[in-house]
Amino acid sequence: MNIPEELNYTKDHEWIKIDGDIATIGITDFAQKELGDIVYVDVDTLDENLEREEIFGSVEAVKTVSDLFMPVAGEIIEFNEGLEDNPEIVNSDPYGDGWMIKVKISESTQIDNLLDAKAYKELVGA
Repeated sequence: MNIPEELNYTKDHEWIKIDGDIATIGITDFAQKELGDIVYVDVDTLDENLEREEIFGSVEAVKTVSDLFMPVAGEIIEFNEGLEDNPEIVNSDPYGDGWMIKVKISESTQIDNLLDAKAYKELVGA
């Protein structure tokens, strides 16, 4: 299982890469394997300000639908439009081309609540 050391994680299996006050967010390799073949990514919160742990969208796999939760509060400034035509990228490259949203972080202190790679590995038993 791929769990990059340079990223942070949530207990809900989102990953977050922080660059200044912009965060790129997606779901983890563990999450995409648990979901199976992803057929649709729905994010209808573009340009909205959401609080930490609010739902920003959902991911639909062949057998289930799973909500996506904000790791930190902020404004959703970008959606990965490549997922509209090719949602399966989340399965093949969850930490690269399979990213989902970019967020302008409004409360940087919330970063301290995220899991590091070691803590996430313990959470998923890796």
